[in-house]
Amino acid sequence: MKVAASALLVGAASAAVAPQQQVFKLPEQLKELKTDAWTKPLHNLEESLKTLTGEARRVWDEVALMFPESFEKAAFFTSPKPHTKRPDHEWDHIMKGADVQSVWVENENGEKEREIDGKLENFNLRVKKVDPGLLGVDKVKQYSGYLDDEEEDKHLFYWFFESRNDPANDPVVLWLNGGPGCSSLMGLFMELGPSGITKKIDLKYNDFSWNANASVIFIDQPVNVGYSYSSGSVSNTVAAGKDIYALLTLFFKQFPEYAKQSFHISGESYAGHYIPIFASEILSHKKRNINLQSVLIGNGLTDGLTQYDQYRPMACGEGGWPAVLDESTCQSMDNAYPRCASLIQGCYDSESVWSCVPASIYCNNAMIGPYQRTGQNVYDVRRPCGDNDLCYDEIDWIAKYLNRPEVMQAVGAEVSSYEGCNFDINRNFLLQGDWMKPYHRVVPGLLEQIPVLIYAGDADYICNWLGNKAWTEALEWPGQKEYKKAATEDLLLGGKGEKIGDYKSSGNFTFIRLHAAGHMVPYDQPAASADMLKRWLAGEFWA
Repeated sequence: MKVAASALLVGAASAAVAPQQQVFKLPEQLKELKTDAWTKPLHNLEESLKTLTGEARRVWDEVALMFPESFEKAAFFTSPKPHTKRPDHEWDHIMKGADVQSVWVENENGEKEREIDGKLENFNLRVKKVDPGLLGVDKVKQYSGYLDDEEEDKHLFYWFFESRNDPANDPVVLWLNGGPGCSSLMGLFMELGPSGITKKIDLKYNDFSWNANASVIFIDQPVNVGYSYSSGSVSNTVAAGKDIYALLTLFFKQFPEYAKQSFHISGESYAGHYIPIFASEILSHKKRNINLQSVLIGNGLTDGLTQYDQYRPMACGEGGWPAVLDESTCQSMDNAYPRCASLIQGCYDSESVWSCVPASIYCNNAMIGPYQRTGQNVYDVRRPCGDNDLCYDEIDWIAKYLNRPEVMQAVGAEVSSYEGCNFDINRNFLLQGDWMKPYHRVVPGLLEQIPVLIYAGDADYICNWLGNKAWTEALEWPGQKEYKKAATEDLLLGGKGEKIGDYKSSGNFTFIRLHAAGHMVPYDQPAASADMLKRWLAGEFWA
């Protein structure tokens, strides 16, 4: 789920193994990126802007008019969430990263090396057994808790549900919501988890939960999202990836019975940024206990330059649904796109925050703003947006449920309150330039090692299927020609039932369009999404 367009700065809308494994190498643009520089506040912003020229400077000038005081005085970073850390005796397990880091083994050459790669000494994993009978979300085995980075005072909340089918052999799937800044517990209770929340704040069993045939981990990330908290902040995707690698490493070390199964990363919306980087981080470690076998991105924002070109067609009736905008507005969007494309290209070329922020602000206003002003739901072109800032009443119901004291006690939550989306984080990612970063450039490296699925509900606007299909075809990788000419085939429920969409696949790359689903495919088409997941995990599209 993504943050509402109105929540962003100046109306900027939100976007939601080979046997002999080689160390993954990031492209030069990302390899040179210094994470710590991204996490520091934007001090002396006005001075830095004086060095800019051209379109980027003009956009910054336009934004500056919206602020009565200097940018330096603006509250760009997140205030710490009130919390109370639970004593160690309330947890069933505590896995210390330093203990994992201290294990050395002898390799095939007789040399000593760490059993598992990575800088884990500052991380600890706290684990609580969740009694299925207390909450009734599902009858399966469950664990929840926190990954703690003691040095950085970061605490990521997670909730694990075992497979309803055959947990000893079924795959393990990580689910990530987007935003950036939205809780993955929204995905749990609104889309693909074992139960949903009703208007009466009761639980409703989900027959099409993704844990029907896979164990699923939901993570509130980055910090200060959902039940997670920190005195600091994470405002870029690369930094968030380090935390995810540590969490998964310690989780599978604590529960080796789940480490031998295949592992897959899935998510939607801004997870189109997260997943390529998170998967690259995992694959960069030669010695690891994370058996990553594929990734799945649903209605994601991944390649802005290609995807933003498809907003006008989607809004103007070329995406398979009636037009939302009139002809004159559509023409205005056509006129605005060249400047948008120029700004995004500048971001791609320099990867500088000073170039990437103007691209995000201008393009979101020019290409998403006209649609948003109609009042139509940016997550579903078929319906208007309701009173809720994020268009769906279920988000309020979920927050009420997760703020119940008995729920927070059962899962070990340490924050004073739960909120579905943290708008400060959303803004901070944008103001750090993360929004338009060319993270799609790491996808070819993934395709060398694991299958990648891009799927999209075809009624979504914010990360629409036209844009997702376009970037998969524009991606430069060794299999590009074969992928582009691959035939589009009907996708049938169960492989032989009713038509639920269409797909094209070549090598390790697959694109699926799911009919009559918006931004949140499992919400709109639960049976189709569960069927797609089961068949993907079974290797039907890539084996």
